[in-house]
Amino acid sequence: MQGVNRTLMAVSFLSFSVLSFNGYAQQQEQTVEEAETDPKTQACLMQKLNEAEGDALVAQLRQECEVEVDTELRDRNNREAGAISKRFLREKETNFDPYVITPHKMNYILPISYTDSINRKEYAESVPSSNWAENLEDYEAKYQLSIKVPLNYGDLFFENDSLYFGMTLQSWWQVYSENISKPFRETNYQPEIFYLTGLDWHPFDGNTGIMFGAEHQSNGRSNAISRSWNRIYTSLLWENGDFALAGRVWYRLEEDEKDFPGDSDGDDNPDINDFMGYGSISMAYQYDVVEFAVNVRHNFATHKGGVEAGMTFPLWGKLKGYVQYTGGYGESLIDYDHKQNRIGIGLALTEVL
Repeated sequence: MQGVNRTLMAVSFLSFSVLSFNGYAQQQEQTVEEAETDPKTQACLMQKLNEAEGDALVAQLRQECEVEVDTELRDRNNREAGAISKRFLREKETNFDPYVITPHKMNYILPISYTDSINRKEYAESVPSSNWAENLEDYEAKYQLSIKVPLNYGDLFFENDSLYFGMTLQSWWQVYSENISKPFRETNYQPEIFYLTGLDWHPFDGNTGIMFGAEHQSNGRSNAISRSWNRIYTSLLWENGDFALAGRVWYRLEEDEKDFPGDSDGDDNPDINDFMGYGSISMAYQYDVVEFAVNVRHNFATHKGGVEAGMTFPLWGKLKGYVQYTGGYGESLIDYDHKQNRIGIGLALTEVL
């Protein structure tokens, strides 16, 4: 009994410390009260409090306990979590660890990628005084960095739902060019905010989830080579074991037309939907230690679209080998209306599943 009293005193002291340090006391107090309604979560929380360092947040410890209890319940119900669910549950354990960066989409670098049709025409027409067009090489490097940050501590509307801010950066680097100072030919920036929750719907003995989001994508350029668009989207996710399928539809938010060619205001790419379409289908499958992923876009009215397919395989440590193929329109914003095929090889830090 005396040990229990000491533990309860430790909980009270920790809550008071959080209050005096950063104003989260009300949230932490609510967290402890909620934990008391679930005996398993309460027991786990008490154990973690006894083992925790002095600066550990109660909310973070409780979240770890919820993940552990949730995993136990899944095992008890004999419903295996699929690859996406397992990744989501692992991420929740470290969502608020200040020393952990959570990946969003894939993170990779392709030191060499080759295209059969570099987009010289766009630069020749848009920047005629530049010598870029004639000096662009068919070989270049490409990389993608993508992270996300959780915006909610507890559940918002449903159990284990999450609200995120995500940021993805893609860049195409003319590292092999000889006469134009090896510039970054194109860089695309894609901030977004999205909500994700699981569904109590299990077709074909799988698990499902739904995502709603809004995103902006631009290349950070001005005038003739400026490209951007804003979209809202929804995605339906389905998984079964090591296979995942996602269907996404989006709606582009309209922009005003330009008053004259070269106007800095107005829509830079009014026909982008003709080439990028209104939705996509993505699939990923992990076979042993190899992962395959494909994303397909298509506009059924114009019969234009694009595909991206990739394969990862283990190398050493966290590093994976990565081979990527892209074909069709819209690999980048500057190339949204330019058709090409590209293949690259390099390293992946994170995968889809």
